[in-house]
Amino acid sequence: MSKQKRTGPSRPDVDRQTDYYKLKTKAVEDLVTADESNSPQVSEEELRAYRSGPKLKIADWVKLLFIKAWFAGAVCFFFLWGLGNYFADQLDSLFVTGMALGIVTDLLTNNVLRFLEKTPGANSRWMMWPKKGFASFPLNILHGYAVLFLVFVLYNVINLAIVGMTGKTDTVPLGVEPVLFGVFTMGFDMLLIQIKHLLTDIFRGGRKPSGK
Repeated sequence: MSKQKRTGPSRPDVDRQTDYYKLKTKAVEDLVTADESNSPQVSEEELRAYRSGPKLKIADWVKLLFIKAWFAGAVCFFFLWGLGNYFADQLDSLFVTGMALGIVTDLLTNNVLRFLEKTPGANSRWMMWPKKGFASFPLNILHGYAVLFLVFVLYNVINLAIVGMTGKTDTVPLGVEPVLFGVFTMGFDMLLIQIKHLLTDIFRGGRKPSGK
């Protein structure tokens, strides 16, 4: 009787399959044990090449200013517009709105700015009181009142100027609405922050001992 032919894989095929599974096993082990100490360095240019996203790049400062204006506009929408008819006096409406502006800044706006930081503390210069904690809560409320007061004064100045040019006193030329309110609030917020940075730099510079 003739011997039956073997139908199984040949030795070279078995060796190739063994090498293949060894390679896959090593790749899995490398992936599981990967950390900063044993990972190869990759340049920022190469990382950008593999990142997906829109071709239009928006500067970080534009995003941060938009976030500030958007949250301020939301405060105007929900409190000045939404609750304005429930207050008998304008001072009551401004009191609640100023408090809401400070609370939103402390709990929402600043936390979003921290979330967008590329490195810890990178966006601190965009906040009036960047340190997290209970102490920043009342300070941000006071800051909210200060910003709202400046916005209120600006609206009055603009309206008085328009009335002076047109002579119409029966209507309010420029009413309060979320978009412009958000832009004005963001502008005064950043103005006060820049003043704080300037005074801080002057104070620190004055405390440095002069070189001989």
